[in-house]
Amino acid sequence: MAGAEKHYIMPRAEFDKPVKLAIVISPYYKDIADNMLAGAVAEIEAAGGTYDVVQVPGALEIPTAIGIAERMSNFDGYVALGCVIRGETTHYETVCNDSSRAIQMLGLQGLCIGNGILTVENRTQAEVRADPEDQNKGGGAAAAALHLVALGRKWGAQRKSVGFLPDAEEYKLAGELKDNPTA
Repeated sequence: MAGAEKHYIMPRAEFDKPVKLAIVISPYYKDIADNMLAGAVAEIEAAGGTYDVVQVPGALEIPTAIGIAERMSNFDGYVALGCVIRGETTHYETVCNDSSRAIQMLGLQGLCIGNGILTVENRTQAEVRADPEDQNKGGGAAAAALHLVALGRKWGAQRKSVGFLPDAEEYKLAGELKDNPTA
């Protein structure tokens, strides 16, 4: 059983400036979502952060909502919370793979996301993983997002654009240096 195995948990991230996260959650299985949300909120508050909660219909909509929030809001990071329980069709694989892949792609573009979308075989597994007093995967996803925000702050100022291309200001600065080597 996975719950019996011990693993290392990093110390809580610390911040000298306020941190604000968006918790994007699918309440498809409401009791499981509520437990995951409780764990995430407790972790964010323990780190001195603030948060907004955004609900979406299902796990597939979570990455889209995060992408919209990144373009139109001012969050430092994101917590993705949801639950996908295997059913009788291949829809399970589609939802698991596509939501995970989309979140990973957003992360590779520079967004700080803690992925707490549970992908389980049955309800019992989900309940154990969601329970803040057991595996607390909601709290773990919030902790992951907070650690990524702290890492981003350590390595430099947050960029406004998302992706691998520099901001327009960076292009200008590079051009100024090229035109004026003494700058």
